[in-house]
Amino acid sequence: MRDPLPAKVVLHEVVLRDGIQNEKKLVSTEEKIRLIDRLTASGLRRIEVSSFVNPGLVPQMADAEELWRRIDRRKDVRYSALVLSERGLARAVACGVPHVGVFVSASETHSRKNSNKTIAGALREALALIRKAHASGIKVRAGVMNAFGCAYEGKVPVRRVLKLAGQLLDADPEEICLADTSGLGNPRQIRDVISRTRKLTGRKALSLHLHNTKGQGMANLWTALEEGVTIFDTSLGGLGGCPFIVGARGNIATEDTVSLLHDAGVRTEIDLQQLIDVSLSFEKYMGQVFPAAVSHLAGTCR
Repeated sequence: MRDPLPAKVVLHEVVLRDGIQNEKKLVSTEEKIRLIDRLTASGLRRIEVSSFVNPGLVPQMADAEELWRRIDRRKDVRYSALVLSERGLARAVACGVPHVGVFVSASETHSRKNSNKTIAGALREALALIRKAHASGIKVRAGVMNAFGCAYEGKVPVRRVLKLAGQLLDADPEEICLADTSGLGNPRQIRDVISRTRKLTGRKALSLHLHNTKGQGMANLWTALEEGVTIFDTSLGGLGGCPFIVGARGNIATEDTVSLLHDAGVRTEIDLQQLIDVSLSFEKYMGQVFPAAVSHLAGTCR
């Protein structure tokens, strides 16, 4: 008999990084600050504030330093940033970022498009970044992108994903994340890869980053819940998508995830109605209808 669902789940909010990085309308620094404040007020306790990347390639991240200078950092909230290079890490250190994400792609094609490096080259840099982050007192979440398939290459060998995860674990990050960057994973695959990764991670925290490209995001989340995963990346409104993957779709929506978890009796400490209000407000700011379903239901149906 399968174990019961976890009693509590933590959501890692990525709308300010993954969510808007592919959006054409630039989000002002002031709006980002308002969004962070309202997200934390709703109960979210992990916020990915930005990525330190080339602003010429990802214009939404051009104000990363200013944003980190101006946000009101609550002691009960974990603020983080994504870094891809030594220069990016140096910028994060200068801003006093306490947590960083360091990821390597399991796809050669995506790795070259995302970092202009082979998998082997990107791994060497990632391991060096983890060591340097630790030396600066920064905690690291390390992860494998395209762990469940690649939009360019199709199936990704599980043995490659496990090897990369094991090599990252050797650098002693505080958490390992498996990312379905292309959104091609299915529940059976999710169960298999998670169960095999668990043998490597042991008691180390394991998180999951899901996209909804094929409409299977929530099914994949449920399967991961059954496998005991308690940390999930989500994006307000279901926004998101890698700029270096053609046709990339959004992450699983934060409000839809909270609704599902609460219906299943899993605690999140997040106020769903407040979260919906934030989503609808940001939707109006962006001038579009977000993919999330729950925000657009009549109140009694939520």
